[in-house]
Amino acid sequence: MNEVVLASNNEGKLREFSAILGAAGIRMLTQGSLGVTEAEEPHVTFVENALAKARHASLHTGRPALADDSGLCVPVLGGAPGVYSARYASMGGGGKSDQANNMRLVSQLQKFDDRRAYYVAVLVYLAGPDDPCPLVAEGRWHGEIVMTPRGANGFGYDPHFWLPARGCTVAELDPAEKNRSSHRARALDQLLSQLREAA
Repeated sequence: MNEVVLASNNEGKLREFSAILGAAGIRMLTQGSLGVTEAEEPHVTFVENALAKARHASLHTGRPALADDSGLCVPVLGGAPGVYSARYASMGGGGKSDQANNMRLVSQLQKFDDRRAYYVAVLVYLAGPDDPCPLVAEGRWHGEIVMTPRGANGFGYDPHFWLPARGCTVAELDPAEKNRSSHRARALDQLLSQLREAA
């Protein structure tokens, strides 16, 4: 089984990646388990941040690395929270937690009727720190924001992310169903196709 370093210590992401990539013979290791600290994410685009994280993890471990930068984009808010999704509340003077982020999002949307949103995930795979041709994949998942949270599964903005076609929030989906449908799953499908072509 091939081992790839996940440039994150997020347990939710590790579970999702492991569930999907494990079936393809890829074993994920978190960078933290190898003593690697988190990389800086100074960029304003998902792809630049993902590349910076993958390069950091690969450089410090000498192994192939996979990074994602993902978040929630709400067009009526100018694309916010975007790359700042994980720290959206703290940027407005609040705490740093999923609950605080969701509270700020709902507050920002109070005056708008248009609550369409989409999750985006950009994945970058590097065979090594100097890989000149990183594999890049992107997935999007469209829905809308509901003001009252629903469901206990998932993490982040999932309790507020409504899927009209399914009549539920992401947090009400079975985790296995989320793994098949999410923005991250769509990006992973693309990435797996690229990995097979490169093999």
